[in-house]
Amino acid sequence: MRTILPAVLLSLLAAPASADSCGDLIDRVVAGTEATLVKRSADFAELTASDGITMTLACGGLSAVGVQFRGELLPEAYFPLVGRAGRVVTGIEAASITEAAKLARENAARTRHSHVDAGSALVTCSVVKAQVGLVTACAVIEKDERR
Repeated sequence: MRTILPAVLLSLLAAPASADSCGDLIDRVVAGTEATLVKRSADFAELTASDGITMTLACGGLSAVGVQFRGELLPEAYFPLVGRAGRVVTGIEAASITEAAKLARENAARTRHSHVDAGSALVTCSVVKAQVGLVTACAVIEKDERR
């Protein structure tokens, strides 16, 4: 019995830790966008990027990444960041997501909200005038067979 117990304990300690798919996705988004992780829960993360841009990431069966900015003029880095973050989450080419986000944002400037189909993802943008000024929020959302 004395030799069995240490062997069992060693095998438990040597077993790989359970996979953290959301943690892995967060790590990939951070690496792919050079954003900084601010806050994290089991299936959600908040990040900051350059130029006052913030990001959110929802993990799960279908993942989504959102990119937000408060201000009248979007920083030059905004749409490329949407593209890179969307590529990490969906695997779709960053340039395709960037162009879809530009189109959705352009339409949202007139209609407050717009979405563009990007194959296996939906790119959606909203533009809202708030007390803090103009707020632009674009998201890249994985689609399932129902969407």
